Amino acid sequence: MALYATAASVLAGVESRRGSIKGLVYASSFQNVKQLYALVCETQRYSSVLDAVITSAGLLRAEKKLRPHLAKVLVYELLLGKGFKGGSGGRWKPLLDRHQARLKAELARLKVHRGVSKNEDLLQVESKPGPASQVPRFVRVNTLKTCCDDAVDYFKRQGFSYQGRASSLEDLRALKGKCFLLDPLLPELLVFPAQTDLHDHPLYQAGHLILQDKNQGKIFAFDLDAGRLASMATLLARAGVSCCELAEEDFLAISPSDQRYRQVQYILLDPSCSGSGMATRRLEEPGAGTPSKARLQALAGFQRRALCHALTFPSLQRLVYSTCSLCQEENEDVVRDALQQNSGTFRLVPVLPSWPHRGLGTFPGAERCLRASPETTLTGGFFVAVLERVEVPSSVSRAEAPAPPPEAAPRRKRRRRAAAPGVPPGTEQEGKR
Repeated sequence: MALYATAASVLAGVESRRGSIKGLVYASSFQNVKQLYALVCETQRYSSVLDAVITSAGLLRAEKKLRPHLAKVLVYELLLGKGFKGGSGGRWKPLLDRHQARLKAELARLKVHRGVSKNEDLLQVESKPGPASQVPRFVRVNTLKTCCDDAVDYFKRQGFSYQGRASSLEDLRALKGKCFLLDPLLPELLVFPAQTDLHDHPLYQAGHLILQDKNQGKIFAFDLDAGRLASMATLLARAGVSCCELAEEDFLAISPSDQRYRQVQYILLDPSCSGSGMATRRLEEPGAGTPSKARLQALAGFQRRALCHALTFPSLQRLVYSTCSLCQEENEDVVRDALQQNSGTFRLVPVLPSWPHRGLGTFPGAERCLRASPETTLTGGFFVAVLERVEVPSSVSRAEAPAPPPEAAPRRKRRRRAAAPGVPPGTEQEGKR
């Protein structure tokens, strides 16, 4: 009966909107009732899957005029069917475009949760736990807008049970229901049970639960992808960050000697990578989890150039190099080569020494780097290395340092004294390209 009800609902909707809804899926679909009925039949087969995706994506909450049965048909055609191409989709295409990215992400998340890679497998495999599905929901408190204590109190008033600071990963694995903890390693990081959905939570919507450093200095962010820059601008605005300058430029083309960047002291370098640590990406892009040797070499070459370029900024004190890759070629090998090219100038410093999963021992000091994966740390897969400039020994004579021109020195000193009060150091961030 549910199948007939679904078909009748969709057909009734089509009949009442002739012309305006023509081309919902394909124009011919509504000239041939059998084709539409077949579409509804397929929608019904995936009913539970579609329910899960639509619910987790919040589609019906956001589009209150969209009827559930019609939503299923639309989402089926978007994610599992032929998709909307050309002029197909009619009046519903703009609606689906608004939610397409979230719907696809939730479908990928469901596949990870059920341990499958194909859409058809979702029909035969019941939900079963896998490493990625056991990763807790980590929530960083945005101290630009609130504090950790206030966030904890808010959740407690909503009926959540606060368990204090976790002492081990086992505490995180044991989280269930409406319980949450403070992360054992990172301050102001709250941990909720796996699959906890906070996308519609008021604190998230208000930007109180977004990762963000202190709002001091100036941030320069470079990315060649205009879409990613737009997303970054939205997130920064929501978090209350006003000290960031975004640029749709190639980071490698930026001159470290440019007057704007000469005072940059900190760089976050997050270059394009294979994404082999991202479980959802491996499902969405076949082969992404096992990049070819040629692709790895090309990526590593780019990453090496970007890292060595970043290390030439004259005032740089510390750099964070990070990827969402598990491949040694993109991680330890790139860091090793950069250190060799800058021997005596930069060194590796330990990243979160208490973190359990360290860098591969491919060169002396690699254990100072950090690795992560669903299996070892209950997180996505990634790599982090921190490079710090080696301080000039105090025994070096001032006479050995190049002296400024005699006439320029006084003026520079006066400018420095005038600019010092309240002028914070600059920072820079290089986005993925």
